[in-house]
Amino acid sequence: MKTKTAIRLSSLILMGLCAMATSAWGQGLQPDIQYFRYNDKRGQNVYETSKEDTIKFEGVKIRIGGDFAMQFQSLTQSNGLDSLVKLGKNFNLPTANLNIDGQLYDGVRVHLGLYLSSLHHEETWVKGGYLQIDKLDFIKPGFMEGLMKVATLRIGLDEFNYGDAHFRRSDNARALYNPFVGNYIMDAFSTEAFGEVNIQSNGFIGVFGITNGKLNQNVVLSPTSDNKISFFGKVGYDKQISDDLRVRLTGSWYTNQGKTTGTYLYGGDRTGARYYNVMRTLAENEARTGTPFEGRINPNFKQLTAIQVNPFIKFQGLELFGIYEIAFNKKDSGGGKMTQVAAEAIYRFGGQEQLFVGGRYNVVNGKYSDASIDKINVNRINVGGGWFLTKNIVTKIEYVKQNYGDKGLTKTKYIGGEFNGLMIEAVIGF
Repeated sequence: MKTKTAIRLSSLILMGLCAMATSAWGQGLQPDIQYFRYNDKRGQNVYETSKEDTIKFEGVKIRIGGDFAMQFQSLTQSNGLDSLVKLGKNFNLPTANLNIDGQLYDGVRVHLGLYLSSLHHEETWVKGGYLQIDKLDFIKPGFMEGLMKVATLRIGLDEFNYGDAHFRRSDNARALYNPFVGNYIMDAFSTEAFGEVNIQSNGFIGVFGITNGKLNQNVVLSPTSDNKISFFGKVGYDKQISDDLRVRLTGSWYTNQGKTTGTYLYGGDRTGARYYNVMRTLAENEARTGTPFEGRINPNFKQLTAIQVNPFIKFQGLELFGIYEIAFNKKDSGGGKMTQVAAEAIYRFGGQEQLFVGGRYNVVNGKYSDASIDKINVNRINVGGGWFLTKNIVTKIEYVKQNYGDKGLTKTKYIGGEFNGLMIEAVIGF
């Protein structure tokens, strides 16, 4: 396993090499592939990949890309017992991703993603991958052409399409799509074995899929294993009404009735939190028992059903995005319910909308079970802005403040809990 020092050094070297190589890649050494979300500014506000067939198939192509991110963190924190570690002003461990995308056939492509360095895992490991099929010409030219003009199939072990928030979040070093440094408090993201079909026609969207409900894949059964599969879906409308106005509204659902699967929807990101070492006590730090995922809320429901509604409006440079989400457990597994609301407004300006400012408000409240004494009420405010130096490089600055409402709380380190301060992030994506 690599040491933290080695990872810091290697990540810094890779970031430097990436910065020098970005212009070369931009001159055509990265081939264009079909039905693809670009890993740069062009991928902003792209949700499901388009069904527009704009790239001619000219044989097998391989596209190598990467993401690099570094934050300067200046946060302070406190709680009612004064038991939290003191946070200084310094750089966080740089993070890095490697992306490999291949055009295998006309309308068929493959993706593989690796985490080279992250807060939770300092060593390189595979995030996942999938096969995407937008044409069935490999069976016979023109096979089911009418259906495939609107349909996309994705199969693999990777992030699956529940909600719209996962398209805007930072995925380790892939932070270029996110206008802020932090993700959402209840962060819906997991990598599981899945298959899904996506239908897009005249602005209307329909998604249906299944996963095996497991984050860590294995075939070993225990006396309590139930191996229940998860179902998810989405319906919505996304239309460019005019040159100035785009409107999107979607509703998504996810459900799993198992007690040993399906618990990872809000705990599937194994890379770690975006705000380092927050809400860690002195005792946890001394015993090295603190979790790298603090700052988030994971309901960890065993028989989870979740619903997420996402409005999105872009009028000229003004961009509005929202979340209304509920997640609840079955009564025979203890009950419990969490509600999340988020609203963000971004204004992009400059000749190519390369500059932006904005704010986000996010709140989560609820109970882990019907019998729980603890009543969760966590809120966060983000205010900040950024500058795309090129389509591949962005710098961001934000002020963040997160409060843990103490009404009904019994977990002592969260009573009166708060962290706030400045974050500066530099991101490269290509």
